[in-house]
Amino acid sequence: MLSRALNWWKTDAQITLDNMRAVHALVGGRGPGRRYATGQINNAYVVLLSSQFQKFCRDLHSQAADHIASMIPATLPWSFRPVVMARFTDGRKLDRGNATPGNLGIDFDRFGFDFWQALEIADPRNLERNKKLEQLNVWRNAIGHHDFSKAECGGRVAVRLYEVTDWRRTCDALAGQFDTVLCGHLKSLTGAIPW
Repeated sequence: MLSRALNWWKTDAQITLDNMRAVHALVGGRGPGRRYATGQINNAYVVLLSSQFQKFCRDLHSQAADHIASMIPATLPWSFRPVVMARFTDGRKLDRGNATPGNLGIDFDRFGFDFWQALEIADPRNLERNKKLEQLNVWRNAIGHHDFSKAECGGRVAVRLYEVTDWRRTCDALAGQFDTVLCGHLKSLTGAIPW
């Protein structure tokens, strides 16, 4: 079974991202050649992809925190639940920062495991996906702050469609991995399947 967050990512988020891809095709056409307007659409696509992935990550984190809080024994007062939720969500990086590998690690490590290490054990390709996610966020910040001076931007002010497509595939793969790895960890932690 999928988490609510992954279900949202596989449905609503994909529709939103597909719509942006369709706009790119309308403006740029499908054939070869330089189409200057598509550079701006690519940049908008990067920001949209980053924001949709951040929402997925934040929702998955909240769902995990809610699962743990729901495991509070009936012998304890119900008022303990908000205290437990606050332990996992107060000061959460995903509430005020991008879904960078570092921020994700800090937030998901609160559940008592090394998030990225668990992901790498689950699938060694996640190490490369981690790097690609970092690249996505470098570009997201360059676009959002209109500062393309970072070496990773290579002197360019717009990404290429193939890069955004690759980052989208990376986010798709990571979303599934995040869901699976976190589900397994929470099950071992609480004894109950969280979703």
